[in-house]
Amino acid sequence: MKKQLFDLTALREGESLSFTVQDTPAFAVRKDGEVYAYANRCPHLGIPLEWQENQFLDSENELIQCSTHGALFLIETGECLSGPCSGDRLNALELVFEDGAAYLAEQS
Repeated sequence: MKKQLFDLTALREGESLSFTVQDTPAFAVRKDGEVYAYANRCPHLGIPLEWQENQFLDSENELIQCSTHGALFLIETGECLSGPCSGDRLNALELVFEDGAAYLAEQS
């Protein structure tokens, strides 16, 4: 049975949203109408990325930013562009959307 992760109306364009998937903290970002989701874990130290609840983006809402070291990640791929984890990536989560809600995609 699928468990709803969040309602899509809770995630507006240019914003981020925390949620939990299988007891793991995660977050989603909506950019250009697309939703991208990642485990909430910096590849550098393994710590949560946000500085406040649902605050994962830089001041321009263009990149994901680690609150501890300021590392910057592309929203679309999770690739680290600058900071101590340059070249690493965030752990992407594959979501499916049904009836206005997000669910974790079934793994085959």
